[in-house]
Amino acid sequence: MYTGQYVFAQIMDHLPWHAFRRCVARYDGDHKIKNFSCIDQFRCFVFAQLTWRESLRDIEACLRTQASKLYHLGFRCTRVTRNTMANANAVRDWRIYADFAQHLISIARELYVDESLPDLQDLKTVYALDSTTIDLCLSVFPWAPFRSTKAAIKLHTLLDLRGSIPSFIFISDGKMHDVNILDQLIPEPGAFYVMDRGYLDFERLGRWDDAGSFFVTRAKSNMRAQRRYSHSVDRGTGIICDQTIVLTGYYSRKGFDRPLRRIKYKDPETGKTLVFLTNHFALPALTLAKLYKYRWQVELFFKWIKQHLRIKAFFGTSENAVKSQIWSAICVYVLVAIVKKRLAIKNSLYEILQILSLTLFEKTQLLSLFQDVPSQEITDAGPKQLNLFD
Repeated sequence: MYTGQYVFAQIMDHLPWHAFRRCVARYDGDHKIKNFSCIDQFRCFVFAQLTWRESLRDIEACLRTQASKLYHLGFRCTRVTRNTMANANAVRDWRIYADFAQHLISIARELYVDESLPDLQDLKTVYALDSTTIDLCLSVFPWAPFRSTKAAIKLHTLLDLRGSIPSFIFISDGKMHDVNILDQLIPEPGAFYVMDRGYLDFERLGRWDDAGSFFVTRAKSNMRAQRRYSHSVDRGTGIICDQTIVLTGYYSRKGFDRPLRRIKYKDPETGKTLVFLTNHFALPALTLAKLYKYRWQVELFFKWIKQHLRIKAFFGTSENAVKSQIWSAICVYVLVAIVKKRLAIKNSLYEILQILSLTLFEKTQLLSLFQDVPSQEITDAGPKQLNLFD
């Protein structure tokens, strides 16, 4: 019988607490705090995300029933109250959790550095860029304007396709256009960036080309260009044409005054015809067309965190509380990915999250939760009491 740590404590041991304390010190998170430190607040966030708590009152009720175990779970406060959590979420700088999430992301990316995309093993660094909108109530969240009667925030994400780890996240109000996020990104030389045509801005993409980065995106229907050369293609693969073009529009030519590669592809599964633009001329056209399909991974990432983590309903209404909760959710996602890789767990992230949500307060070895151990059949040997009257 295992008599060691609780499952929750074992999960939290995978976190680099020295890095978290540096983040807290950077923004004076524990200044004049006697009880309920930033570490306790973060543990509450992780507990709420792993067990899908719906409100601060829900968190308080669940942890109150486990008051005798709080110390062994890592909490240093004697009790967790709703008012204390609400005040902490409102005033403690959200950048503490944002910086800590970036540190966890760097750890996860090192663990998944040897991962490769199926059928595209030669490409090591591939990113997918997209954003998702989280709708809010304008009267409750007036700091996040979106439309005249609606509020929203946008989660701009650059996803490393090796392990589906977000390498860059930026939270903005709903009014920020997707293309403006290109100004926040620092392009990595030699890396591929896959994005939809909402990010098509030739001046910004020209700066990425100058940095030595490669992009794969879709062309707009009103793009003006002139064909310079046509490469031979195998139409049986779905590639209709592979051309070298130059832009002829005034502003597009001014922003990107060098050749581009235009690939027209008909998807044999859906029958849709897509036109891709890229600044990479060495890879086969079919490889680049397959590469664009992996952009869907970032959509699956958004779907996963919205369905399985608490980022659509919030524990507070202030901007600081909302951003703290979102960044804590990102920390939990990356933490689960780290545990999966370190322990070589074959289960999916969804299965890991579901199993953890039911076993946090059990004293069981973490790895044994994900191993198929056959149950021992106990045969009935009959009553052991002797019959005195036979």
